[in-house]
Amino acid sequence: MANNLPRIAIFMRYLTVSGAHGAMLKLAQGLVERGYPVDLVFSWKIDHHLELVPEGVRIVDLKSAGLLSSLFDFVKYLRQERPIATISTLCTADIINLLAKPLMGRKHRAIISVQNTVTQELKSDRVKSRWIIFLCARYLYFWADGLVAISQGVAKDLATFAKFPLGRIKIIYNPAVTADIFAKAKDPIDHPWFAPGQPPVVLGVGRLEKQKDFPTLLRAFAKVRQRREVRLVILGWGSEQPQLEALVHELGLAEDVTFPGSVRNPYAYMASSAVFVLSSIYEGLSNALIEALALGVPIVSTDCPHGPAEVLHNGEYGELVPVGDSDRLAEEILRVLDGKHRQAPESWFKQFTLDAIVPQYLELVENRQNNSSLT
Repeated sequence: MANNLPRIAIFMRYLTVSGAHGAMLKLAQGLVERGYPVDLVFSWKIDHHLELVPEGVRIVDLKSAGLLSSLFDFVKYLRQERPIATISTLCTADIINLLAKPLMGRKHRAIISVQNTVTQELKSDRVKSRWIIFLCARYLYFWADGLVAISQGVAKDLATFAKFPLGRIKIIYNPAVTADIFAKAKDPIDHPWFAPGQPPVVLGVGRLEKQKDFPTLLRAFAKVRQRREVRLVILGWGSEQPQLEALVHELGLAEDVTFPGSVRNPYAYMASSAVFVLSSIYEGLSNALIEALALGVPIVSTDCPHGPAEVLHNGEYGELVPVGDSDRLAEEILRVLDGKHRQAPESWFKQFTLDAIVPQYLELVENRQNNSSLT
């Protein structure tokens, strides 16, 4: 069947365990399952996380270091393989994807997936990153054949900042809910805190960076810990781990907080936790939040821009608290631990599945018009 369908390329500079890259891997899986030949194209040498690549996806390593060399090597790949469409995410990859379009004589469709809130990303401490994001949002995204935002909030933010017609932005959620997360959720966890009879575990998941605001979660947990026996596990890696570990000791929580890093199977941790907490300052959508929702884990989240309110149906399927408010966060965690929480029906999180999302991308790939953009 694959021989009868056109090739699709998903382009990323490198591969990490981030939500954006994870979403592209799941999209690749969904396209392959529908018979499309899919290339996962990287510009940097890839020698880790390859086990995350879905079966049937071809890896193309351009082995390019700089922006210009990556662009020229990507164009060379496009001329050789002739994919019908290229899909990219994150700004540096988006720049290469969009600049390759005129160099190829516009013979394929360049599709961009915007994964985060642009105006929040522009507040980054990294000057280089701010300029790249500004360039993409204000000047280059107009060139895209398909511009995808992963939530309504991201779409509105992008349209306002870039002075971009909102009707040209297509809302397509990330395919966070796949069959494997339910299977993996049943795997045993090699960690003593999840053994039978142990105190309940509060779980946080995400990069250990400023955006995720784990200091607020730690301060909230300290308040919860004063009132009942409970533990906190934070999965992820990032530059702020030393500061977070210092705060743990400052709060006297060293015996009740752990940072296991990036684990192979976070879904088992989710399914075995008493409550999942998202403490972010901002998000694009939050794949981890959707995964926890689908696994039936009680949720407490900040009502940050953008994503949590959309995912939780304005608080119907989880508790929403103000950003940075450790008192409210602690209060809602305690309420959930006392058994007061709500869960989403399967009909709600089906919108985050491959069956719902892949056809929407194929509409863009095949240039089929569908009036499902936010208006």
